[in-house]
Amino acid sequence: MSKYYFDIDGKKIFVAGHNGMVGSAVLRKLINEKCKILTTDRSEVDLINQFQVIKWFDSNKPDVVILCAAKVGGIQANDKYPVDFLYNNLMIQNNIIHASYSTNVKKLIFLGSSCIYPRDCSQPMHEESLLTGQLESTNQWYAIAKIAGIKLCQAYRKQYDKDYISAMPTNLYGPGDNYDLYSSHVIPALLRKCHEAKISNNNFMEVWGTGKVKREFLHVDDCAEAIIFLLKHYSQNEHINVGTGIDITIEDLTKTIQKVVGYSGDIKFDSSKPDGTPRKLLNTEKINNLGWISKIPLESGLRSVYEDFIK
Repeated sequence: MSKYYFDIDGKKIFVAGHNGMVGSAVLRKLINEKCKILTTDRSEVDLINQFQVIKWFDSNKPDVVILCAAKVGGIQANDKYPVDFLYNNLMIQNNIIHASYSTNVKKLIFLGSSCIYPRDCSQPMHEESLLTGQLESTNQWYAIAKIAGIKLCQAYRKQYDKDYISAMPTNLYGPGDNYDLYSSHVIPALLRKCHEAKISNNNFMEVWGTGKVKREFLHVDDCAEAIIFLLKHYSQNEHINVGTGIDITIEDLTKTIQKVVGYSGDIKFDSSKPDGTPRKLLNTEKINNLGWISKIPLESGLRSVYEDFIK
């Protein structure tokens, strides 16, 4: 366990992006802490608007910021809307990080993504692998924005001695996910496809790619727990990976989802569609050595998410 400790008791904690999957999971965890939770929604503050963000920070004076707000989506959305994924994310994070500095926020945690690492990164991916090679082209816009966020936190730490840290979660899933087939990530897309194939009595379901690529998946409740853990126990310049340290092929993931949903049809892989990065497994030694490990196994996590989807 890290000797460093930041006490969040009595602190005003702003969760940016509280309506999203990650932000709502953070709220569920923070309820058990002795802090005051601050939130705002788009009708009150457009996080892309610097003036509105600064005004809100001036009025509310948070002590801590958890930056979960982001424009997110799967391969298809990233490829189709590069401006949304680059510009919107840059503006959101720049505005919040700078407003945090301007209003003397004591601690900030910025959330990125495992897509910051090079496409052909050695596995598992260590924190020091950042900027050592070419990014995966299908999600480079999002990745570049997230890399810029890491560097901005490091810049405020270097120039102004601000306690701003960055955490890079692996692929997340959980309640409140996006199930739109055109903009969602792999787990919600597969859950929906599988469920619809089941209720329609289809003989098969179609899955993008070859099914051979491997991915690591972390339940969002585990991620939220890690975020609060890092707020309390981490204060270093380098970003830190958050994951399970275990990956699975998309083919095996699809079979697990079939089992959870109760669908026995065939799987047809469309190899004309992109696979994305061949493998994305995070090295989680750094956060594990601090004292945090993930708790929710994939299959049981998928069962709870499917129950949430059915509701």
